[in-house]
Amino acid sequence: MKGAVKRAMKGAMTGATTGAVKGTVPAPDARLPARRRALSTLGALLGAGVLHSGCSSTPPAQWYELRADPPEDEPGAGPTAAATRPAGPASASALTADIRGVWALSMAVALPAALDRDTLMVAQGQAGLLALAGHRWAEPLRDSVPRVLLADLQRLRGAGRVWPAPAPAGVAVTRSLRVAITVLQPAEDRRSLRLAAQWWLQDLGSAGSAPSLGQADFAVDVAGTTVDALAGAHRLALWRLAGRIAGSGGRAAGPS
Repeated sequence: MKGAVKRAMKGAMTGATTGAVKGTVPAPDARLPARRRALSTLGALLGAGVLHSGCSSTPPAQWYELRADPPEDEPGAGPTAAATRPAGPASASALTADIRGVWALSMAVALPAALDRDTLMVAQGQAGLLALAGHRWAEPLRDSVPRVLLADLQRLRGAGRVWPAPAPAGVAVTRSLRVAITVLQPAEDRRSLRLAAQWWLQDLGSAGSAPSLGQADFAVDVAGTTVDALAGAHRLALWRLAGRIAGSGGRAAGPS
């Protein structure tokens, strides 16, 4: 690059001083075009060098996804499903009926607007967010979160017990499910990730009945110091949320 600039300058100056070499002094208007060409050539070479330098110093983007496979065998943190279910013969009967029922999950899972972007974010300070430049989601979270949540609920409740709404013709849905995630964010020290959510189960067999409300607010550990571990913590938190929803047994569940 430096050699090209030197050659361009030398060639331009040679052209500009040709008259002097022959023993004549070129008029000012004759020298001006040569100087302009020299400056134009030099500017183009320098601009190309800056552009090349900037491109070569930008690291390639790293892409992450929410994997379909669950990250652990059973939902871990927080109360177990048995702890969130009502006790007694009547409650046991209701629970059995609910397990046999069929849910339809609304795929319009509500997410914070800050997550409607492809860059991974972490908390910063009291109210700030830090975008991790060069680290991006391969699929928008508004699409991947409902997808993995549906798959997790299907795995936890059993085949044919959870469908995306609207369910196919012929499927007798007994309850509709809506989910809203209000927090899905790694801590500033990147050692943990917090998830807060609400969900509503509407009994379609009881006209005019109010939906039951469930809530969860918990944190999962980040298994490592890499951004890949942060992405993995998002997946783990969603899996554990699915466990709480499936384990609520159709009754209102408080924060856990």
